[in-house]
Amino acid sequence: QVQLVESGGGLVQAGGSLRLSCAGSGRTFSNYAMGWFRQAPGKEREFVVAISWSGAGTKYADSVKGRFTISRENAKNTEYLQMNSLKPEDTAVYYCASAPNLATMRTPSYWGQGTQVTVSS
Repeated sequence: QVQLVESGGGLVQAGGSLRLSCAGSGRTFSNYAMGWFRQAPGKEREFVVAISWSGAGTKYADSVKGRFTISRENAKNTEYLQMNSLKPEDTAVYYCASAPNLATMRTPSYWGQGTQVTVSS
């Protein structure tokens, strides 16, 4: 069992930066791939980025490539999402997620409760 808790959301102006964190509990955290999804009002939840259990592999949605960076510290059971050059269209609730590996990240096994990110124009 893995429990995930996000933090770091907030309000930022377009062009600004935010860093999200996701703290995991459970002995198997370091064995799981981790990722982020987001859901904007009136839209379906969408995949944003994922990282393998070792950190060696990553996948990014085209919409965030070059602006967002995912990382993890297994010793701290924590993953991070550094978001730069934020745009109003990045406004959404961001969810931390975990899955057995990158290939299964599209259908995560565990979810966090979400954290709101609002980008003003």
